[in-house]
Amino acid sequence: MNIQARKLTLRQRIIAARENLAASERLRLSHAILGAVSGLPVYQQASTVLGYLNFGAELATEVWLEQALRDGKRVLLPRVNRASKHLDLYQIQDLRQDVAPGSWGIREPRIERCIKEEAPGTIDFILLPGVAFTRNGGRLGYGGGFYDRLLARMPHRPALVAAAFGLQVVEDIPLEDTDRAVEWLVTENEILRCNRERE
Repeated sequence: MNIQARKLTLRQRIIAARENLAASERLRLSHAILGAVSGLPVYQQASTVLGYLNFGAELATEVWLEQALRDGKRVLLPRVNRASKHLDLYQIQDLRQDVAPGSWGIREPRIERCIKEEAPGTIDFILLPGVAFTRNGGRLGYGGGFYDRLLARMPHRPALVAAAFGLQVVEDIPLEDTDRAVEWLVTENEILRCNRERE
């Protein structure tokens, strides 16, 4: 089986397991996990943070985004640019008014309300989405490569953090050269310092 087929099989297995969690359990775990993310020193020291809005059975990232806004962080969210196949970033100030369903039904910043971020070098902290993660920071995304391309064009190294349910942690992920590892992985069970390239 080639690397893409192995990724697809793993993606399908983890998404199915995540969807089997009851909605109330997902929300309970989301509060615990994202509370721990907010306690990380790299988050507390950050001025500008990039997050994402959950869809499907992902953990409820709006919990963390609301906290970041209350904490006085400058909060950015991605919007898919279908023409360039890149993520455009926008600053949001109100989760209820500044976002609307966009590509694939995922909530995105409304361009008529939000300021586009032209300088991604100001981002200190990124909460990365993903389907599965390894304990040493390997990440399996959804297959579009959007975040790998975004990270490749950043002129600096922001803190890369993943928040996930414990069931999303796997032994091994088939990785390619373009795949970037996360530095911290936070689940309901543990906080792992994964990738020490920064040190």
